[in-house]
Amino acid sequence: MTADEFRAIALSFPETEERSHANHPDFRVGGKIFATLSNDLTKGMASLTPEAQADYMAMDASFHPAAGAWGRKGSTMITLGSANPQAVRSALAAAWELRMQKPARSKGTR
Repeated sequence: MTADEFRAIALSFPETEERSHANHPDFRVGGKIFATLSNDLTKGMASLTPEAQADYMAMDASFHPAAGAWGRKGSTMITLGSANPQAVRSALAAAWELRMQKPARSKGTR
């Protein structure tokens, strides 16, 4: 899978927009980030639940937790070069759905 394929999948979900966060592309719905691409475009990230993260890690070795607390909360890194496109599509759909369930933050709040 390439960064362009990851981007196309992320942008295929309704109401998704691409922005930039820390100088790398992110994908948002309702103002909430559900996926990002690394600066070097070799990795993607999906914002999953810890349970979903465990499921995807068991399904595909290209999935692994992000470092630290982010990873323990479900932020899941995806090595794009070896990732199964169907697994990535499924993970991004789950991340998108999770963000759709949460209300958007107002500016200036965390």
